[in-house]
Amino acid sequence: QLQLVESGGGLVQPGGSLRLSCTGSGFTWDGYAMGWFRQAPGKEREGVSCFSSTGEITDYADSVKGRFTISRDNAKNTVSLQMNNLKPEDTAVYYCAAPKEVYRSHCPLSLYEYDYWGQGTQVTVSS
Repeated sequence: QLQLVESGGGLVQPGGSLRLSCTGSGFTWDGYAMGWFRQAPGKEREGVSCFSSTGEITDYADSVKGRFTISRDNAKNTVSLQMNNLKPEDTAVYYCAAPKEVYRSHCPLSLYEYDYWGQGTQVTVSS
């Protein structure tokens, strides 16, 4: 059974950095597109960043471009999200997810394209 487990969340001051990791098990990691999402209290879950199935294409939400970097290590079944210059509005529960469909030419940032989800990790940006 496919499982995704996030880690690395916590409390950080504005301007600080965090690195989130998502480790997968129960499936062949290589060949799956992967995405990071977040959900703040009272708001809809939104796409933050993603990798195509080939791992060659990435995409970012406008709100995090230039501050967040997604990476993946297929040998370790891990996808990471390096978050720099964090802002209070980045406070949310962060989720990693994988779709059943193969995406080679792009990666989706719509949560409706994803089928498997981790349990989430809390990120709080506050002074």
